[in-house]
Amino acid sequence: MPRGSAAATPLVRCAWPKAGNALYVEYHDTEWGVPERDSRALYEKLVLDGAQAGLSWETILNKRESYRAAFRGFEPETIARWGAREKARLMADAGIVRNRQKIDSAIGNARAVLAMREAGLELSDHLWGFVDGTPIQNQWSSLRQIPARTELSDRISKDLKQRGFNFVGSTIVYAFMQAVGMVNDHVVECFRHEPCARLGRVKPRRR
Repeated sequence: MPRGSAAATPLVRCAWPKAGNALYVEYHDTEWGVPERDSRALYEKLVLDGAQAGLSWETILNKRESYRAAFRGFEPETIARWGAREKARLMADAGIVRNRQKIDSAIGNARAVLAMREAGLELSDHLWGFVDGTPIQNQWSSLRQIPARTELSDRISKDLKQRGFNFVGSTIVYAFMQAVGMVNDHVVECFRHEPCARLGRVKPRRR
C-alpha cells in the first residue's frame, strides 16, 4: 500500500435505506431525523406520510418532487381553498398517488392547519410541545428494536384527529416523528446517530 494511503472506512447506516436508490440513501444521510420546525414543511411531511399508507416510503420519496409541483409547494393557505376542480387535476396527475381519500385528506389537513392558526396555535409549536421542544434520543442497536408506534404517537394521533386531520394514525404519526427529528431513531452504530443527537441538544441557559 502506498505511503500515506489508507483503506476508506465504509459508513455504517441504518439498515433500511436501499443502497441501489441514491435518492433514498441521500434522504437518510441528510434529512431523516434532522429536527424540522417549519410549519409548512411539517404539513408537507404529514401529507406525504399519509400518502404512504399502504405503500413504501421509497415509493413516495421517488414521487416527492412531483408532489411538490402538484401541490404548489405545499402552502396550506393555497391548498385550503381547493375544491372540485383542483381535486380533478390531482386525480389526473400520474406523478402522485391518485387516491381520492388521500387527496381529500391533504386538502382537509391544510384547512385544519389554518384552523389551528386562527385559534392561536402554530402547527410546529403544537407538535414540538409534545416533546417539550427537545427530540427524544433513543439508543437502539438494531432495526428490530424500533417500535412502529408508541404511547406518545397514540396521543399525538388522537389530538390531530380531534383537530380535523386525517391519515394521521399512530403508525403514520410515529414515522412522521422519526422523519422530522422529534425522535432520533438512527441506530447507535449509524454514522448519523450522533450528529442528529447534537442537533437536538438544548444549550443550557446562562445564569
